[in-house]
Amino acid sequence: MLTEIYIQNQNEKLKVQVVRSGRKTIGLEVKQTGNIYARIPYSLSDPKLVHFVKEHEEWILKKYGETRNTDSGKKVPAPPVTSLTAADKTNIVGKIAERVEYYCRIMNVQVGKVTIRNQKTRWGSCSSKGNVNFNYLLYYLPEELLDYVVVHELAHRRHMDHSQRFWEEVEKYCPDYRNCRKKLKEYHTE
Repeated sequence: MLTEIYIQNQNEKLKVQVVRSGRKTIGLEVKQTGNIYARIPYSLSDPKLVHFVKEHEEWILKKYGETRNTDSGKKVPAPPVTSLTAADKTNIVGKIAERVEYYCRIMNVQVGKVTIRNQKTRWGSCSSKGNVNFNYLLYYLPEELLDYVVVHELAHRRHMDHSQRFWEEVEKYCPDYRNCRKKLKEYHTE
């Protein structure tokens, strides 16, 4: 099984990292850092994957070019996870867990396990079992961005998609969510 595919632009060979998961669709992502990901279902064959990437090569090259011509995003002003002390970790878990508890109460939802991680590509996630994960970097961002990510993930307890109803749920508890999404995109997780 392929774990990476290479495409060529004018000056360099670009690596497309393949991330297989239980998802049902194929997704392409070009991060502000220039990293390129193909997120695919486990069941997708290598020939179909290669065909899909080749079919979308022009789009990938365009997006990659845009990342090279702009600021690559702000790095979160945070220490590397490897240098966090036990006290740092306790503070991070405490603050994020407090915001989760607060929004669970006002949104009238329940979650399973709350986990704080050093996620490379996400700010947060919510499983179908109700477990929520958050990137430790959120602790170091403005509080309204932490709150937006918490509300976003908890809204998945009602709608496990990004439908109109999902965004309406987010807006009830974070009326400025569009602005928060925009600000969050100025930072990168890597």
